[in-house]
Amino acid sequence: MASRSKDELDELIADRTKRNPAFPTMVDEALASRELLRELTQARIAQGLSQTVVAARMGSSQSVVARIEQGDRDVRVSTLARYAAAVGRRISWSVKQAEAG
Repeated sequence: MASRSKDELDELIADRTKRNPAFPTMVDEALASRELLRELTQARIAQGLSQTVVAARMGSSQSVVARIEQGDRDVRVSTLARYAAAVGRRISWSVKQAEAG
């Protein structure tokens, strides 16, 4: 695999890591969360469900579903579980030992 040149994002991560060594882990967690939200949204779309239908199944509103799908909010675990159930999915959680560092 060819190496790529560093860009502004690489520089930002390096700078933030100098100030907070846990920053790369925080970035990884944010990316994992974003991927989970994408998977749930794709499940909704693949089933032809509207946000309104999913919201009704969750006992919530369409605007809540829209905000979840935007991915720019820290969503409660219970809310994600209700969304997953509304689209016929289940979220599998695990706890792992933190890496030393």
